[in-house]
Amino acid sequence: MKRDLLQTIQSGRILVSDGAWGTLLHERGLGTCECPESWNLTHREDVHAIAKGYIDAGSDIILTNSFGANPTKLSHFGLEANTFELNEAAASISRQAAGNDHFVLGSMGPTGVMLMMGTVSEDELFEGFKQQATALAKGGVDGLCIETMSAVDEAVIAIQAAKAACNLPIACTFTFEKTAGGAFRTMMGVSPGEMLEAVKSAGASIIGSNCGNGFEQMIEIVRELRSMDRTTPILIHANAGKPVFRDGETVFPETPEDMAGRVIELAASGANIIGGCCGTTPAHIKAMVRKLRE
Repeated sequence: MKRDLLQTIQSGRILVSDGAWGTLLHERGLGTCECPESWNLTHREDVHAIAKGYIDAGSDIILTNSFGANPTKLSHFGLEANTFELNEAAASISRQAAGNDHFVLGSMGPTGVMLMMGTVSEDELFEGFKQQATALAKGGVDGLCIETMSAVDEAVIAIQAAKAACNLPIACTFTFEKTAGGAFRTMMGVSPGEMLEAVKSAGASIIGSNCGNGFEQMIEIVRELRSMDRTTPILIHANAGKPVFRDGETVFPETPEDMAGRVIELAASGANIIGGCCGTTPAHIKAMVRKLRE
């Protein structure tokens, strides 16, 4: 019998999530113009190896290779008709790697379109997210993670669609950048407080932030959220530092030891689930687990 994610969080234990997926898929040969989610069908063993690598590193939670598996994004690869199949496969791969002793969150990223532009309707977005959530639930996830959001309207639609599809816990994370004035905002101008109010009202039971920042900035974001909400679980998936352009490529500079050195402070600031985003690897997760479990 699988454990309950929210009950486990309420027990007070800090849960460690996984790290980057795209980085490791490219290391295994994913082409720059290739659909990452297509590998759930064509390279299942490689996707499973990435998931299992994070479990072996000590992750309590792993995500699924389904970040861009909504019909809108899949249409760029001519794969929109395979939405359900790709998401169900993503969930089943991570479920197999996690077993029943670890949690799986179904990853649902943004569509890449803006409702205000009129190229897609709210109903189309809703049905696409609903189809994705339904497939992930069927594949065996313990909850859904609507992540890397920047616009309130799209995030709310995704949450509502997920709630219509299943009764699983829903996490929603936004990506913030610090402005010249020192405030955190998404690219659409949304503040952490505005995010908190909107996604909780829509039905998310876990809030947080991912991508865009390393632990140093994430600590500030968590403290800001905790100043407004003392109880809602917070999930943080941080980059391995702020990216730098070096020798013709983008590099994330923080080592496993660098990230592990800030993980206690991040937990003390109020984060309940801690993991990585761009640039993080099983080595980063292993170092964080070791520090948190000491």
